[in-house]
Amino acid sequence: MDTNLTSLIDHRSDQAAALLARLISFPSTAGNEREIQQFLAEYTGELGFEPRLVPIYRNIESDADYTPVPNHKGYHDRRNLVLAVEGKGGGRSIILNTHVDVVPGPDELFQPRIENGTVYGRGAVDAKGHVVTILLALSALKDTGIRLSGDVIVQFVIEEEAGGNGALSVILDGMRADGVIVMESTDFCIHPAGRGAVWFKLTIEGKSTHMGRWKDGVNAIEKMVGAIHILQDYEQELLAQSGNDPLFPDPAANVKVNFGQIQGGEWPSMVAGKCVLEGGIGFLPNKRLAEIREEVQQALESRADEWTRQHYSLDFSRLHNEAYRMDPDDAIVKTLAESVKTCGLIPNITGMTASCDARLFWHRGRMPTVVFGPGKFPYAHALDEQISIADITTGAKILADFLIRWCQ
Repeated sequence: MDTNLTSLIDHRSDQAAALLARLISFPSTAGNEREIQQFLAEYTGELGFEPRLVPIYRNIESDADYTPVPNHKGYHDRRNLVLAVEGKGGGRSIILNTHVDVVPGPDELFQPRIENGTVYGRGAVDAKGHVVTILLALSALKDTGIRLSGDVIVQFVIEEEAGGNGALSVILDGMRADGVIVMESTDFCIHPAGRGAVWFKLTIEGKSTHMGRWKDGVNAIEKMVGAIHILQDYEQELLAQSGNDPLFPDPAANVKVNFGQIQGGEWPSMVAGKCVLEGGIGFLPNKRLAEIREEVQQALESRADEWTRQHYSLDFSRLHNEAYRMDPDDAIVKTLAESVKTCGLIPNITGMTASCDARLFWHRGRMPTVVFGPGKFPYAHALDEQISIADITTGAKILADFLIRWCQ
């Protein structure tokens, strides 16, 4: 690898840390991304790039892959940020994608601190550290005079945490390349596959009476207990069907019917007249989202008692992320693995145990797509969210080396 390039990346580590701290200070939760996008547009312009603030696709809410967002603020004055580094011609193109939105947290998480070579704060590892990694790699290539043959398209998108609407928008806009790297914290593992996830809302109506007349009523909570047992049985069946993928050697870590929220009844001495259960289902690429929905419905229809079958509703309208899997021997995987080795690490090619925007670029964009990046995933959304500056500089070196190999 070019020693001038690596030296420049190392030399700019303090600058990278300062930039990340500035990005963390923006509380860019869903609907509040305008200021950070405007800052990044100005910052990347000063670096000599040509950023564009791109409106969200006009009819995105009618798309089948759109994810409804609670308390949504609409898309007026909310933008994705895109910058294209045009190559000199003849090389493969690449999309580098990551997101600027973050999950909510206490106010102190948006007051970044740098201690002992680590940056702390909301978004450090998910995923503002990857914004910095991309810009550190690209600016180092630019300033050492390395011009690539293929085009590099950088996308800093919104609403990843809400389900991927920002990424869906750039795909609907027609942005395409010969490959995609979705930057998330993988601890430098290469993920050519990812778990799927779908949220559900199960409602059962009962018949409310005073507890002294319980025989005249139907307890919706008790009926929900029966439904929970059915869903637990379905989880075991789903797990039994999901054990043959070498990218997911521990399917039990990914296949799960999770019960997240439950509400029922109105008063302790009344038979509960209604119960609502909300949860999520994690699944592997051997299943498509439509299959999961159909199988859950069928399990309830075939195994629940007569009252439940006639008095339930099942809704999947919120988060609905497909699983995805591409060939781990694809050129983009092999090229990235070579870059990881060049930087002194051992490539680890596995499936991702979470869901992210990658599945949209694979299923909707029909582009070879991997998930990769510095930082440790367990710190995402955590009260001690953090990323080391050394990880960011290592990530930038790997990314720069990959761009040279891929785009030349």
